[in-house]
Amino acid sequence: MGYPRPLSIFAAVSNRNSWPGPVALAVALLLGLLLASLPLPIAAIVIVATITFLLALIQPLFALALALLAGPLGALEQLLSGSISLDSGQLLLLLALSAWIGHSLAQRRLHIAHTFLNLPFFLLILVGALSLLGSQSIEVGAKELLKWLEMAVIMLMVLDLGQKGAVSAKGNPRESYIGGPTRTFWIVGMLLLAGISQAVIGIWQFGLRDDGPEHFLVLDRFYRAYGTYEQPNPFGGFMNLSVLLALGVLVGLISAFWYWLRHRTKKERIDNVPNRGLHSLILIAVVALVVTLTGLALLFSWSRGAWMGFAAGAAVFLLFWPRKRIYGLLILALALVLILMALGSGLLPETVAARLTGFADDFTLGDVRGVDINDDNYSVLERQAHWQAGLNMLRDDVWLGSGFGNYAVAYPKYALINWPDALGHAHNYYINLLAEVGVLGLTAYLLFWSAVLWQTIRLLRHQAWPERGISLGLLAIWAALAAHHLVDKLYVNNIYIHLGVLLGLLQLLAWYDSETRVSTIAR
Repeated sequence: MGYPRPLSIFAAVSNRNSWPGPVALAVALLLGLLLASLPLPIAAIVIVATITFLLALIQPLFALALALLAGPLGALEQLLSGSISLDSGQLLLLLALSAWIGHSLAQRRLHIAHTFLNLPFFLLILVGALSLLGSQSIEVGAKELLKWLEMAVIMLMVLDLGQKGAVSAKGNPRESYIGGPTRTFWIVGMLLLAGISQAVIGIWQFGLRDDGPEHFLVLDRFYRAYGTYEQPNPFGGFMNLSVLLALGVLVGLISAFWYWLRHRTKKERIDNVPNRGLHSLILIAVVALVVTLTGLALLFSWSRGAWMGFAAGAAVFLLFWPRKRIYGLLILALALVLILMALGSGLLPETVAARLTGFADDFTLGDVRGVDINDDNYSVLERQAHWQAGLNMLRDDVWLGSGFGNYAVAYPKYALINWPDALGHAHNYYINLLAEVGVLGLTAYLLFWSAVLWQTIRLLRHQAWPERGISLGLLAIWAALAAHHLVDKLYVNNIYIHLGVLLGLLQLLAWYDSETRVSTIAR
């Protein structure tokens, strides 16, 4: 005896006989009359919300794309509304997850993939949960823990939807990989579109707007770009996620196109230009525009932490670009020489050069109690004071800290006399983790990202272009994130949604690579 089909809206929509024509017509007429009675703005909102809901039911990736676009609006929505429990990005993420689960239940298949990151994710979340047992605020800690749970679920959702697309490709994942049923092309496009939307806002804020926050003024006439993040530093960190991925995609597309030119006969190239060559060139031009816009927005953020992150990501990118590491070292050395020559010859504007060479101030350690505070050293001393408070929290609970997400809650007890206000985090995420989840938590965090790095580097060893370019961009992103976290915390304003999709993209690349190798061996 078979199991009964689950009763759900998804099953009802898929059953043509469940909505007889007359009933559907009557419902449509009733809804039309209700809409006509509403004010125009409200009616428009209802229509857009209904269309969004229906499209999400059809394709959960549509709702996830909207969540990526709306995620950065969280800080702005919080500023405008005062206090909201769920912003638009989180609501759309909830819709995407619900649609995905609903699709799976309708198909009587809720698949939790076994990925290389499942265990590291579990260990990190477990330690974070244990740290809350002795915390001052379980509610605040639960919100921080929820971010990592959502990242894990988003990763699994992206992988599952990509695998389902490959199944519909009739067993040929290679033919459907870029832009086909595996949906990798669309996932990358979703990520880059979210980056472009913020980049355009940041460029406008920097050079096309005549006013802005006074403390963001630079070069006596421009204002630091901050998008809808309301702060330049997390905005710059978000731009790194976009520009480095776009750079990897661009290199991958150019390399694949060059390979096609070299290994096709002249007649094949001419015959295929309308179908392959011209389309590739257009796509390369579009991605190059994305790199330009997101790169400018990163520059205009004027964030030293974001610039430092980009430098680390770019260095890793150059190192792993060639398959032979010795060539990568040579390219990296050449790039370093060119940068030093530019700094020494005065080719760079003095303000930019000073900004680039001032990183040493951010890592000065020592006891800041009793140090004279002035305009020149304020930001450095403020950061050091919060580092000092974080390390003092660690001394009281070395193994599990003060509780995940509880840095600001515990801060008043450890605040230095001239720095009574908590900034939300320690301006160094590694110290922040030591303060909140202790040595065990920091160890679990480092193990997690070590697993991510190892998996990405392993993929690069035998991937072909253009997918190798995507992995190269991901590796650069992990490096940029690690470097930027030396002076900031980037798990804010729904960036974790973006990171969850990036991790899902990595798992999809790993799955595709393993499927391709298995099919090659079978042949």
